[in-house]
Amino acid sequence: MIHNFVKEVDGMPKNLYLMGTAGSGKSVVALGLARVLQEKGIKTAYFKPKSSGGDPDRRIDEDITLMTEVLGMDLPPGTISPFRTGPLYLSTCHLQEPGNIKKKILDAYETVAKDAEVVLVEGSTTPFAAAGLEMDDFRLAADLSAQVLVVTKVINDYSLDAAVFMNKLLTFKGLEITGHIFNNVRRILLDKTRGIYKPLLEKKGELLGIIPEDPLVTAPTVLEYQTALGGEVLAGEDQMGRIVEDVVVGSMNLESALAYLRRSMNKAFITGGDRSDLALTALETSTSVLILTGGLYPDVRILAKAEERKVPVILVHSDTYTTIERVHHLSRHIKPMDKKVIELAHRQVMDNCRVDLLLGKLGFGDR
Repeated sequence: MIHNFVKEVDGMPKNLYLMGTAGSGKSVVALGLARVLQEKGIKTAYFKPKSSGGDPDRRIDEDITLMTEVLGMDLPPGTISPFRTGPLYLSTCHLQEPGNIKKKILDAYETVAKDAEVVLVEGSTTPFAAAGLEMDDFRLAADLSAQVLVVTKVINDYSLDAAVFMNKLLTFKGLEITGHIFNNVRRILLDKTRGIYKPLLEKKGELLGIIPEDPLVTAPTVLEYQTALGGEVLAGEDQMGRIVEDVVVGSMNLESALAYLRRSMNKAFITGGDRSDLALTALETSTSVLILTGGLYPDVRILAKAEERKVPVILVHSDTYTTIERVHHLSRHIKPMDKKVIELAHRQVMDNCRVDLLLGKLGFGDR
């Protein structure tokens, strides 16, 4: 039987644990929910037990910066997110006593939760992260006596399977499921999500919302690509705020390139620095950024054309495959100054989710 470290007593806040995988849009849903709760006059705090990166007080998670600004939280990043994971986190953490790490997380939670009515707890890049130390999202949700909200990005039929499986797993572990949100649903999948996925999931659990994809909220900017790749900007420095909706790799032959490239809008086109023919062809289509790999400086015609079309050009020294891997899961990180995007996230939740039902499940049905 799972033991709850944080007991539910009068005066304690309600904890809502958002679970999902990388790219599901947990952060944007948390942002939208935070604004909804604020609007209802509900004192809300944000907690992220596990983040990726190094020292929490030196390398700050951008989600923490955003949420603390939106919610007006005056706490250090290391309190809001006290533990860091990553692909190699066990290289050092295995030497620490798991009980001490758990105490650090729970002590930080107590500080964050003080005076709050609701704490939005954002899960890790995968619910299974840190399971080796008994600190996966399922374990922490139980420790915090939290209700669970599952956020699933709809890509194909397997997305429905993942949501149903999560529902079964959470039920098996004895966790209270508030419901599911299907997020970032592409327009071409909306009817299928509403007509097929929704009734299938509702045989197993509660669906609280279907949020259509909005590139203004989800699509990363050229600057975020440049930051992730550490590349050199050769042209278009004043266009780094353009959004990137798709990634196309320049591996086709020139004869078929133009027709293929015209099918993809606002794309990042990745190709070798020696493929001037493909780069020039891409610049004739809807391209947000041209990324040249291999450290090969391009033909001056490419830079002249890019400046004419107002398309940034980024030069990276990694090969094409490595470059693609680095941007594969890249998603937009909303900044506190992005007021329009913050309001869009708010409207997405308000317009597409059963907010009254969610508030009722949290015990705020009268707000």
